[in-house]
Amino acid sequence: MMLPPDDEPKWLVHAYVDGELDPANARAIERRIANDAALAAERDRIEALGRALRSNFPLTPPPAALRERIERAVGLRRMPSRPTWLALAASVALAVVVGSSSSFYVLAPPGDPTADAIVSDHIRALMAPQPADVASSDRHTVKPWFNGRIPESPRVVDLAKNDFPLIGGRIDVVERNPVPTLIYHHRKHLISLTAISAPRKPDAAPVSRAIEGYNVIEWTGDGVTYWVVSDVAASELAHFTELFRSTPSDQ
Repeated sequence: MMLPPDDEPKWLVHAYVDGELDPANARAIERRIANDAALAAERDRIEALGRALRSNFPLTPPPAALRERIERAVGLRRMPSRPTWLALAASVALAVVVGSSSSFYVLAPPGDPTADAIVSDHIRALMAPQPADVASSDRHTVKPWFNGRIPESPRVVDLAKNDFPLIGGRIDVVERNPVPTLIYHHRKHLISLTAISAPRKPDAAPVSRAIEGYNVIEWTGDGVTYWVVSDVAASELAHFTELFRSTPSDQ
């Protein structure tokens, strides 16, 4: 059944929240949501429903009998020495088991929404044909490009001589707000650096973590919180962070 054209943005929001859009369409609907109050309200409604499900249907391990039925259905042998099987069984329970008298809603526990959004934006950029909205190694081109598109243009540092060349920038949407992201290159890896205005937040030293297999570093300075994401080694990302923090933007 074809959806009426007027309903298409609404259903795209549903697909976006469910993670069903390809990178290009996900970025497009993010920008549309940022400028459309009705679509933003629909997004909020769907996310509120998800939170309600997490509250009323907490993560519950499936019973042993159900787990065995799943194993037989997918044709996998049991591996008691591998605790990860329980997570796999839970993740496919809804799709595989038919006619069960019980339902299990397997939902990941909520994390840091800002960190999760920034990592998701980085992953979408990796999958996109072009990771940058403005592709340039010249900071005097990249920085002015943000003017008029977002409230504040980010600090841009040239680190090419340190083997971290700038390759461009893009606008991401983090918790409903458009934010600037700079893109650097290191050997065969991309590094996304997102700057979020935080005028009331005190300066804080870099803190490292790993999210979905990506190294993430966060710090705050001069009223801006910076997030760096990449799959480079943690030590190399820490080196990049140190260089970015210590290099004046006018050099």
